[in-house]
Amino acid sequence: MDKIKIYVGKQRKNSEVMGPVESDPEYRLIVAANNLTVEIENELNIIHKFTRDKYSKRFPELESLVPTSLDYVRTVKELGNNLDKCKNNENLQQILTNATIMVVSVTASTTQGTMLGDDELKKLEEACDMALELNQSKHQIYEYVESRMSFIAPNVSIIVGASTAAKIMGIAGGLTNLAKMPACNLMLLGAQRRTLSGFSSTSLLPHTGYIYHCDVVQSLPPDLRRKAARLVASKCTLAARVDSFHESGVGKVGYDLKEEIERKFDKWQEPPPVKTVKPLPAPLDGQRKKRGGRRYRKMKERLGLTEIRKHANRMTFAEIEDDAYQEDLGFSLGQLGKSGSGRVRQAQVNEATKARISKSLQRTLQKQSMTYGGKSTVRDRSSGISSSVAFTPLQGLEIVNPQAAEKKVAEANQKYFSNTSEFVKVKKE
Repeated sequence: MDKIKIYVGKQRKNSEVMGPVESDPEYRLIVAANNLTVEIENELNIIHKFTRDKYSKRFPELESLVPTSLDYVRTVKELGNNLDKCKNNENLQQILTNATIMVVSVTASTTQGTMLGDDELKKLEEACDMALELNQSKHQIYEYVESRMSFIAPNVSIIVGASTAAKIMGIAGGLTNLAKMPACNLMLLGAQRRTLSGFSSTSLLPHTGYIYHCDVVQSLPPDLRRKAARLVASKCTLAARVDSFHESGVGKVGYDLKEEIERKFDKWQEPPPVKTVKPLPAPLDGQRKKRGGRRYRKMKERLGLTEIRKHANRMTFAEIEDDAYQEDLGFSLGQLGKSGSGRVRQAQVNEATKARISKSLQRTLQKQSMTYGGKSTVRDRSSGISSSVAFTPLQGLEIVNPQAAEKKVAEANQKYFSNTSEFVKVKKE
């Protein structure tokens, strides 16, 4: 501490350092001071454990209410044997929050602890004074190291701050060892283990060191802090290697790296782009041909709903329907076959939906149904009771030869279309 007081008043420049920085006496003092802060932390943990074990006899619930070691030591020193000091105590309000003080005071009124002896109380007070003195010395060392970090490691200090840079350099064992360390190990420097005595294990995060708790990382949302800690650790490794070779003494590399870190932080926190609803692109293939025209329209009319189906689907108001089948209840014929349907005219038959037959079949049926004076069993395939006797309104009863008309047609064809016939109206000279 005396050497630190000597160097505090002296401000040195980077140009004064010749050769490797490890050979400089002030650098050796800074490394020794960093190692001393680690030992002070261990001593504080031991004192906290001792104070907690002794004071649990008087107030066992205080350990769970005040998890921080330094706040616990200060609270023990302030309370002592008299737990009524929790109420309206200004000194305690500077240590704990109002909500914690209220919980401590309520718990103290119902605690089952016993009074401490004078010797035990005296040892507790000595331990608390020792812890507070060590904590004050630790802060003095940190202030000195932070003031000299711009002289030893300016680029690292720009990225994470002088305090965090001093802590990671002290744990690493110097700037050279810090430069040799990979980024994945640099991120874990200062990580507190769960088995660390005197600390509550509920408030500790695994794999988080000084880099994770620095101001640059803590300014981000909790879900981005681990990712940010990895990025900052990788840039700190590059900056430490620059500092170990005394390059960029003014911190230009540190400013560039910090600007890159902040640019990536801003990129991570940007809101996602607004999803625009785009219209479907034009199809690559041509437009398909749709069926239409008279043929398609006639087919739709032919397959449409017929009048019979329309009547079967129509119901008469306020009338009980008769089921068409006993085994299929609920199926009725609607208004089919009912006289009181309310229509004046008979339903017209739609020609479009009527059954169709081809024209050739129509000609065949017409030819078969042709009669020349009557039908006969000779030509027609009808029953045997058919006769060639025809009744006419003029002659009355008349017997007609059914083959007479065909014979007349055959003679005309023979006369006009025969291969041996001559011109009829051409006169011979």
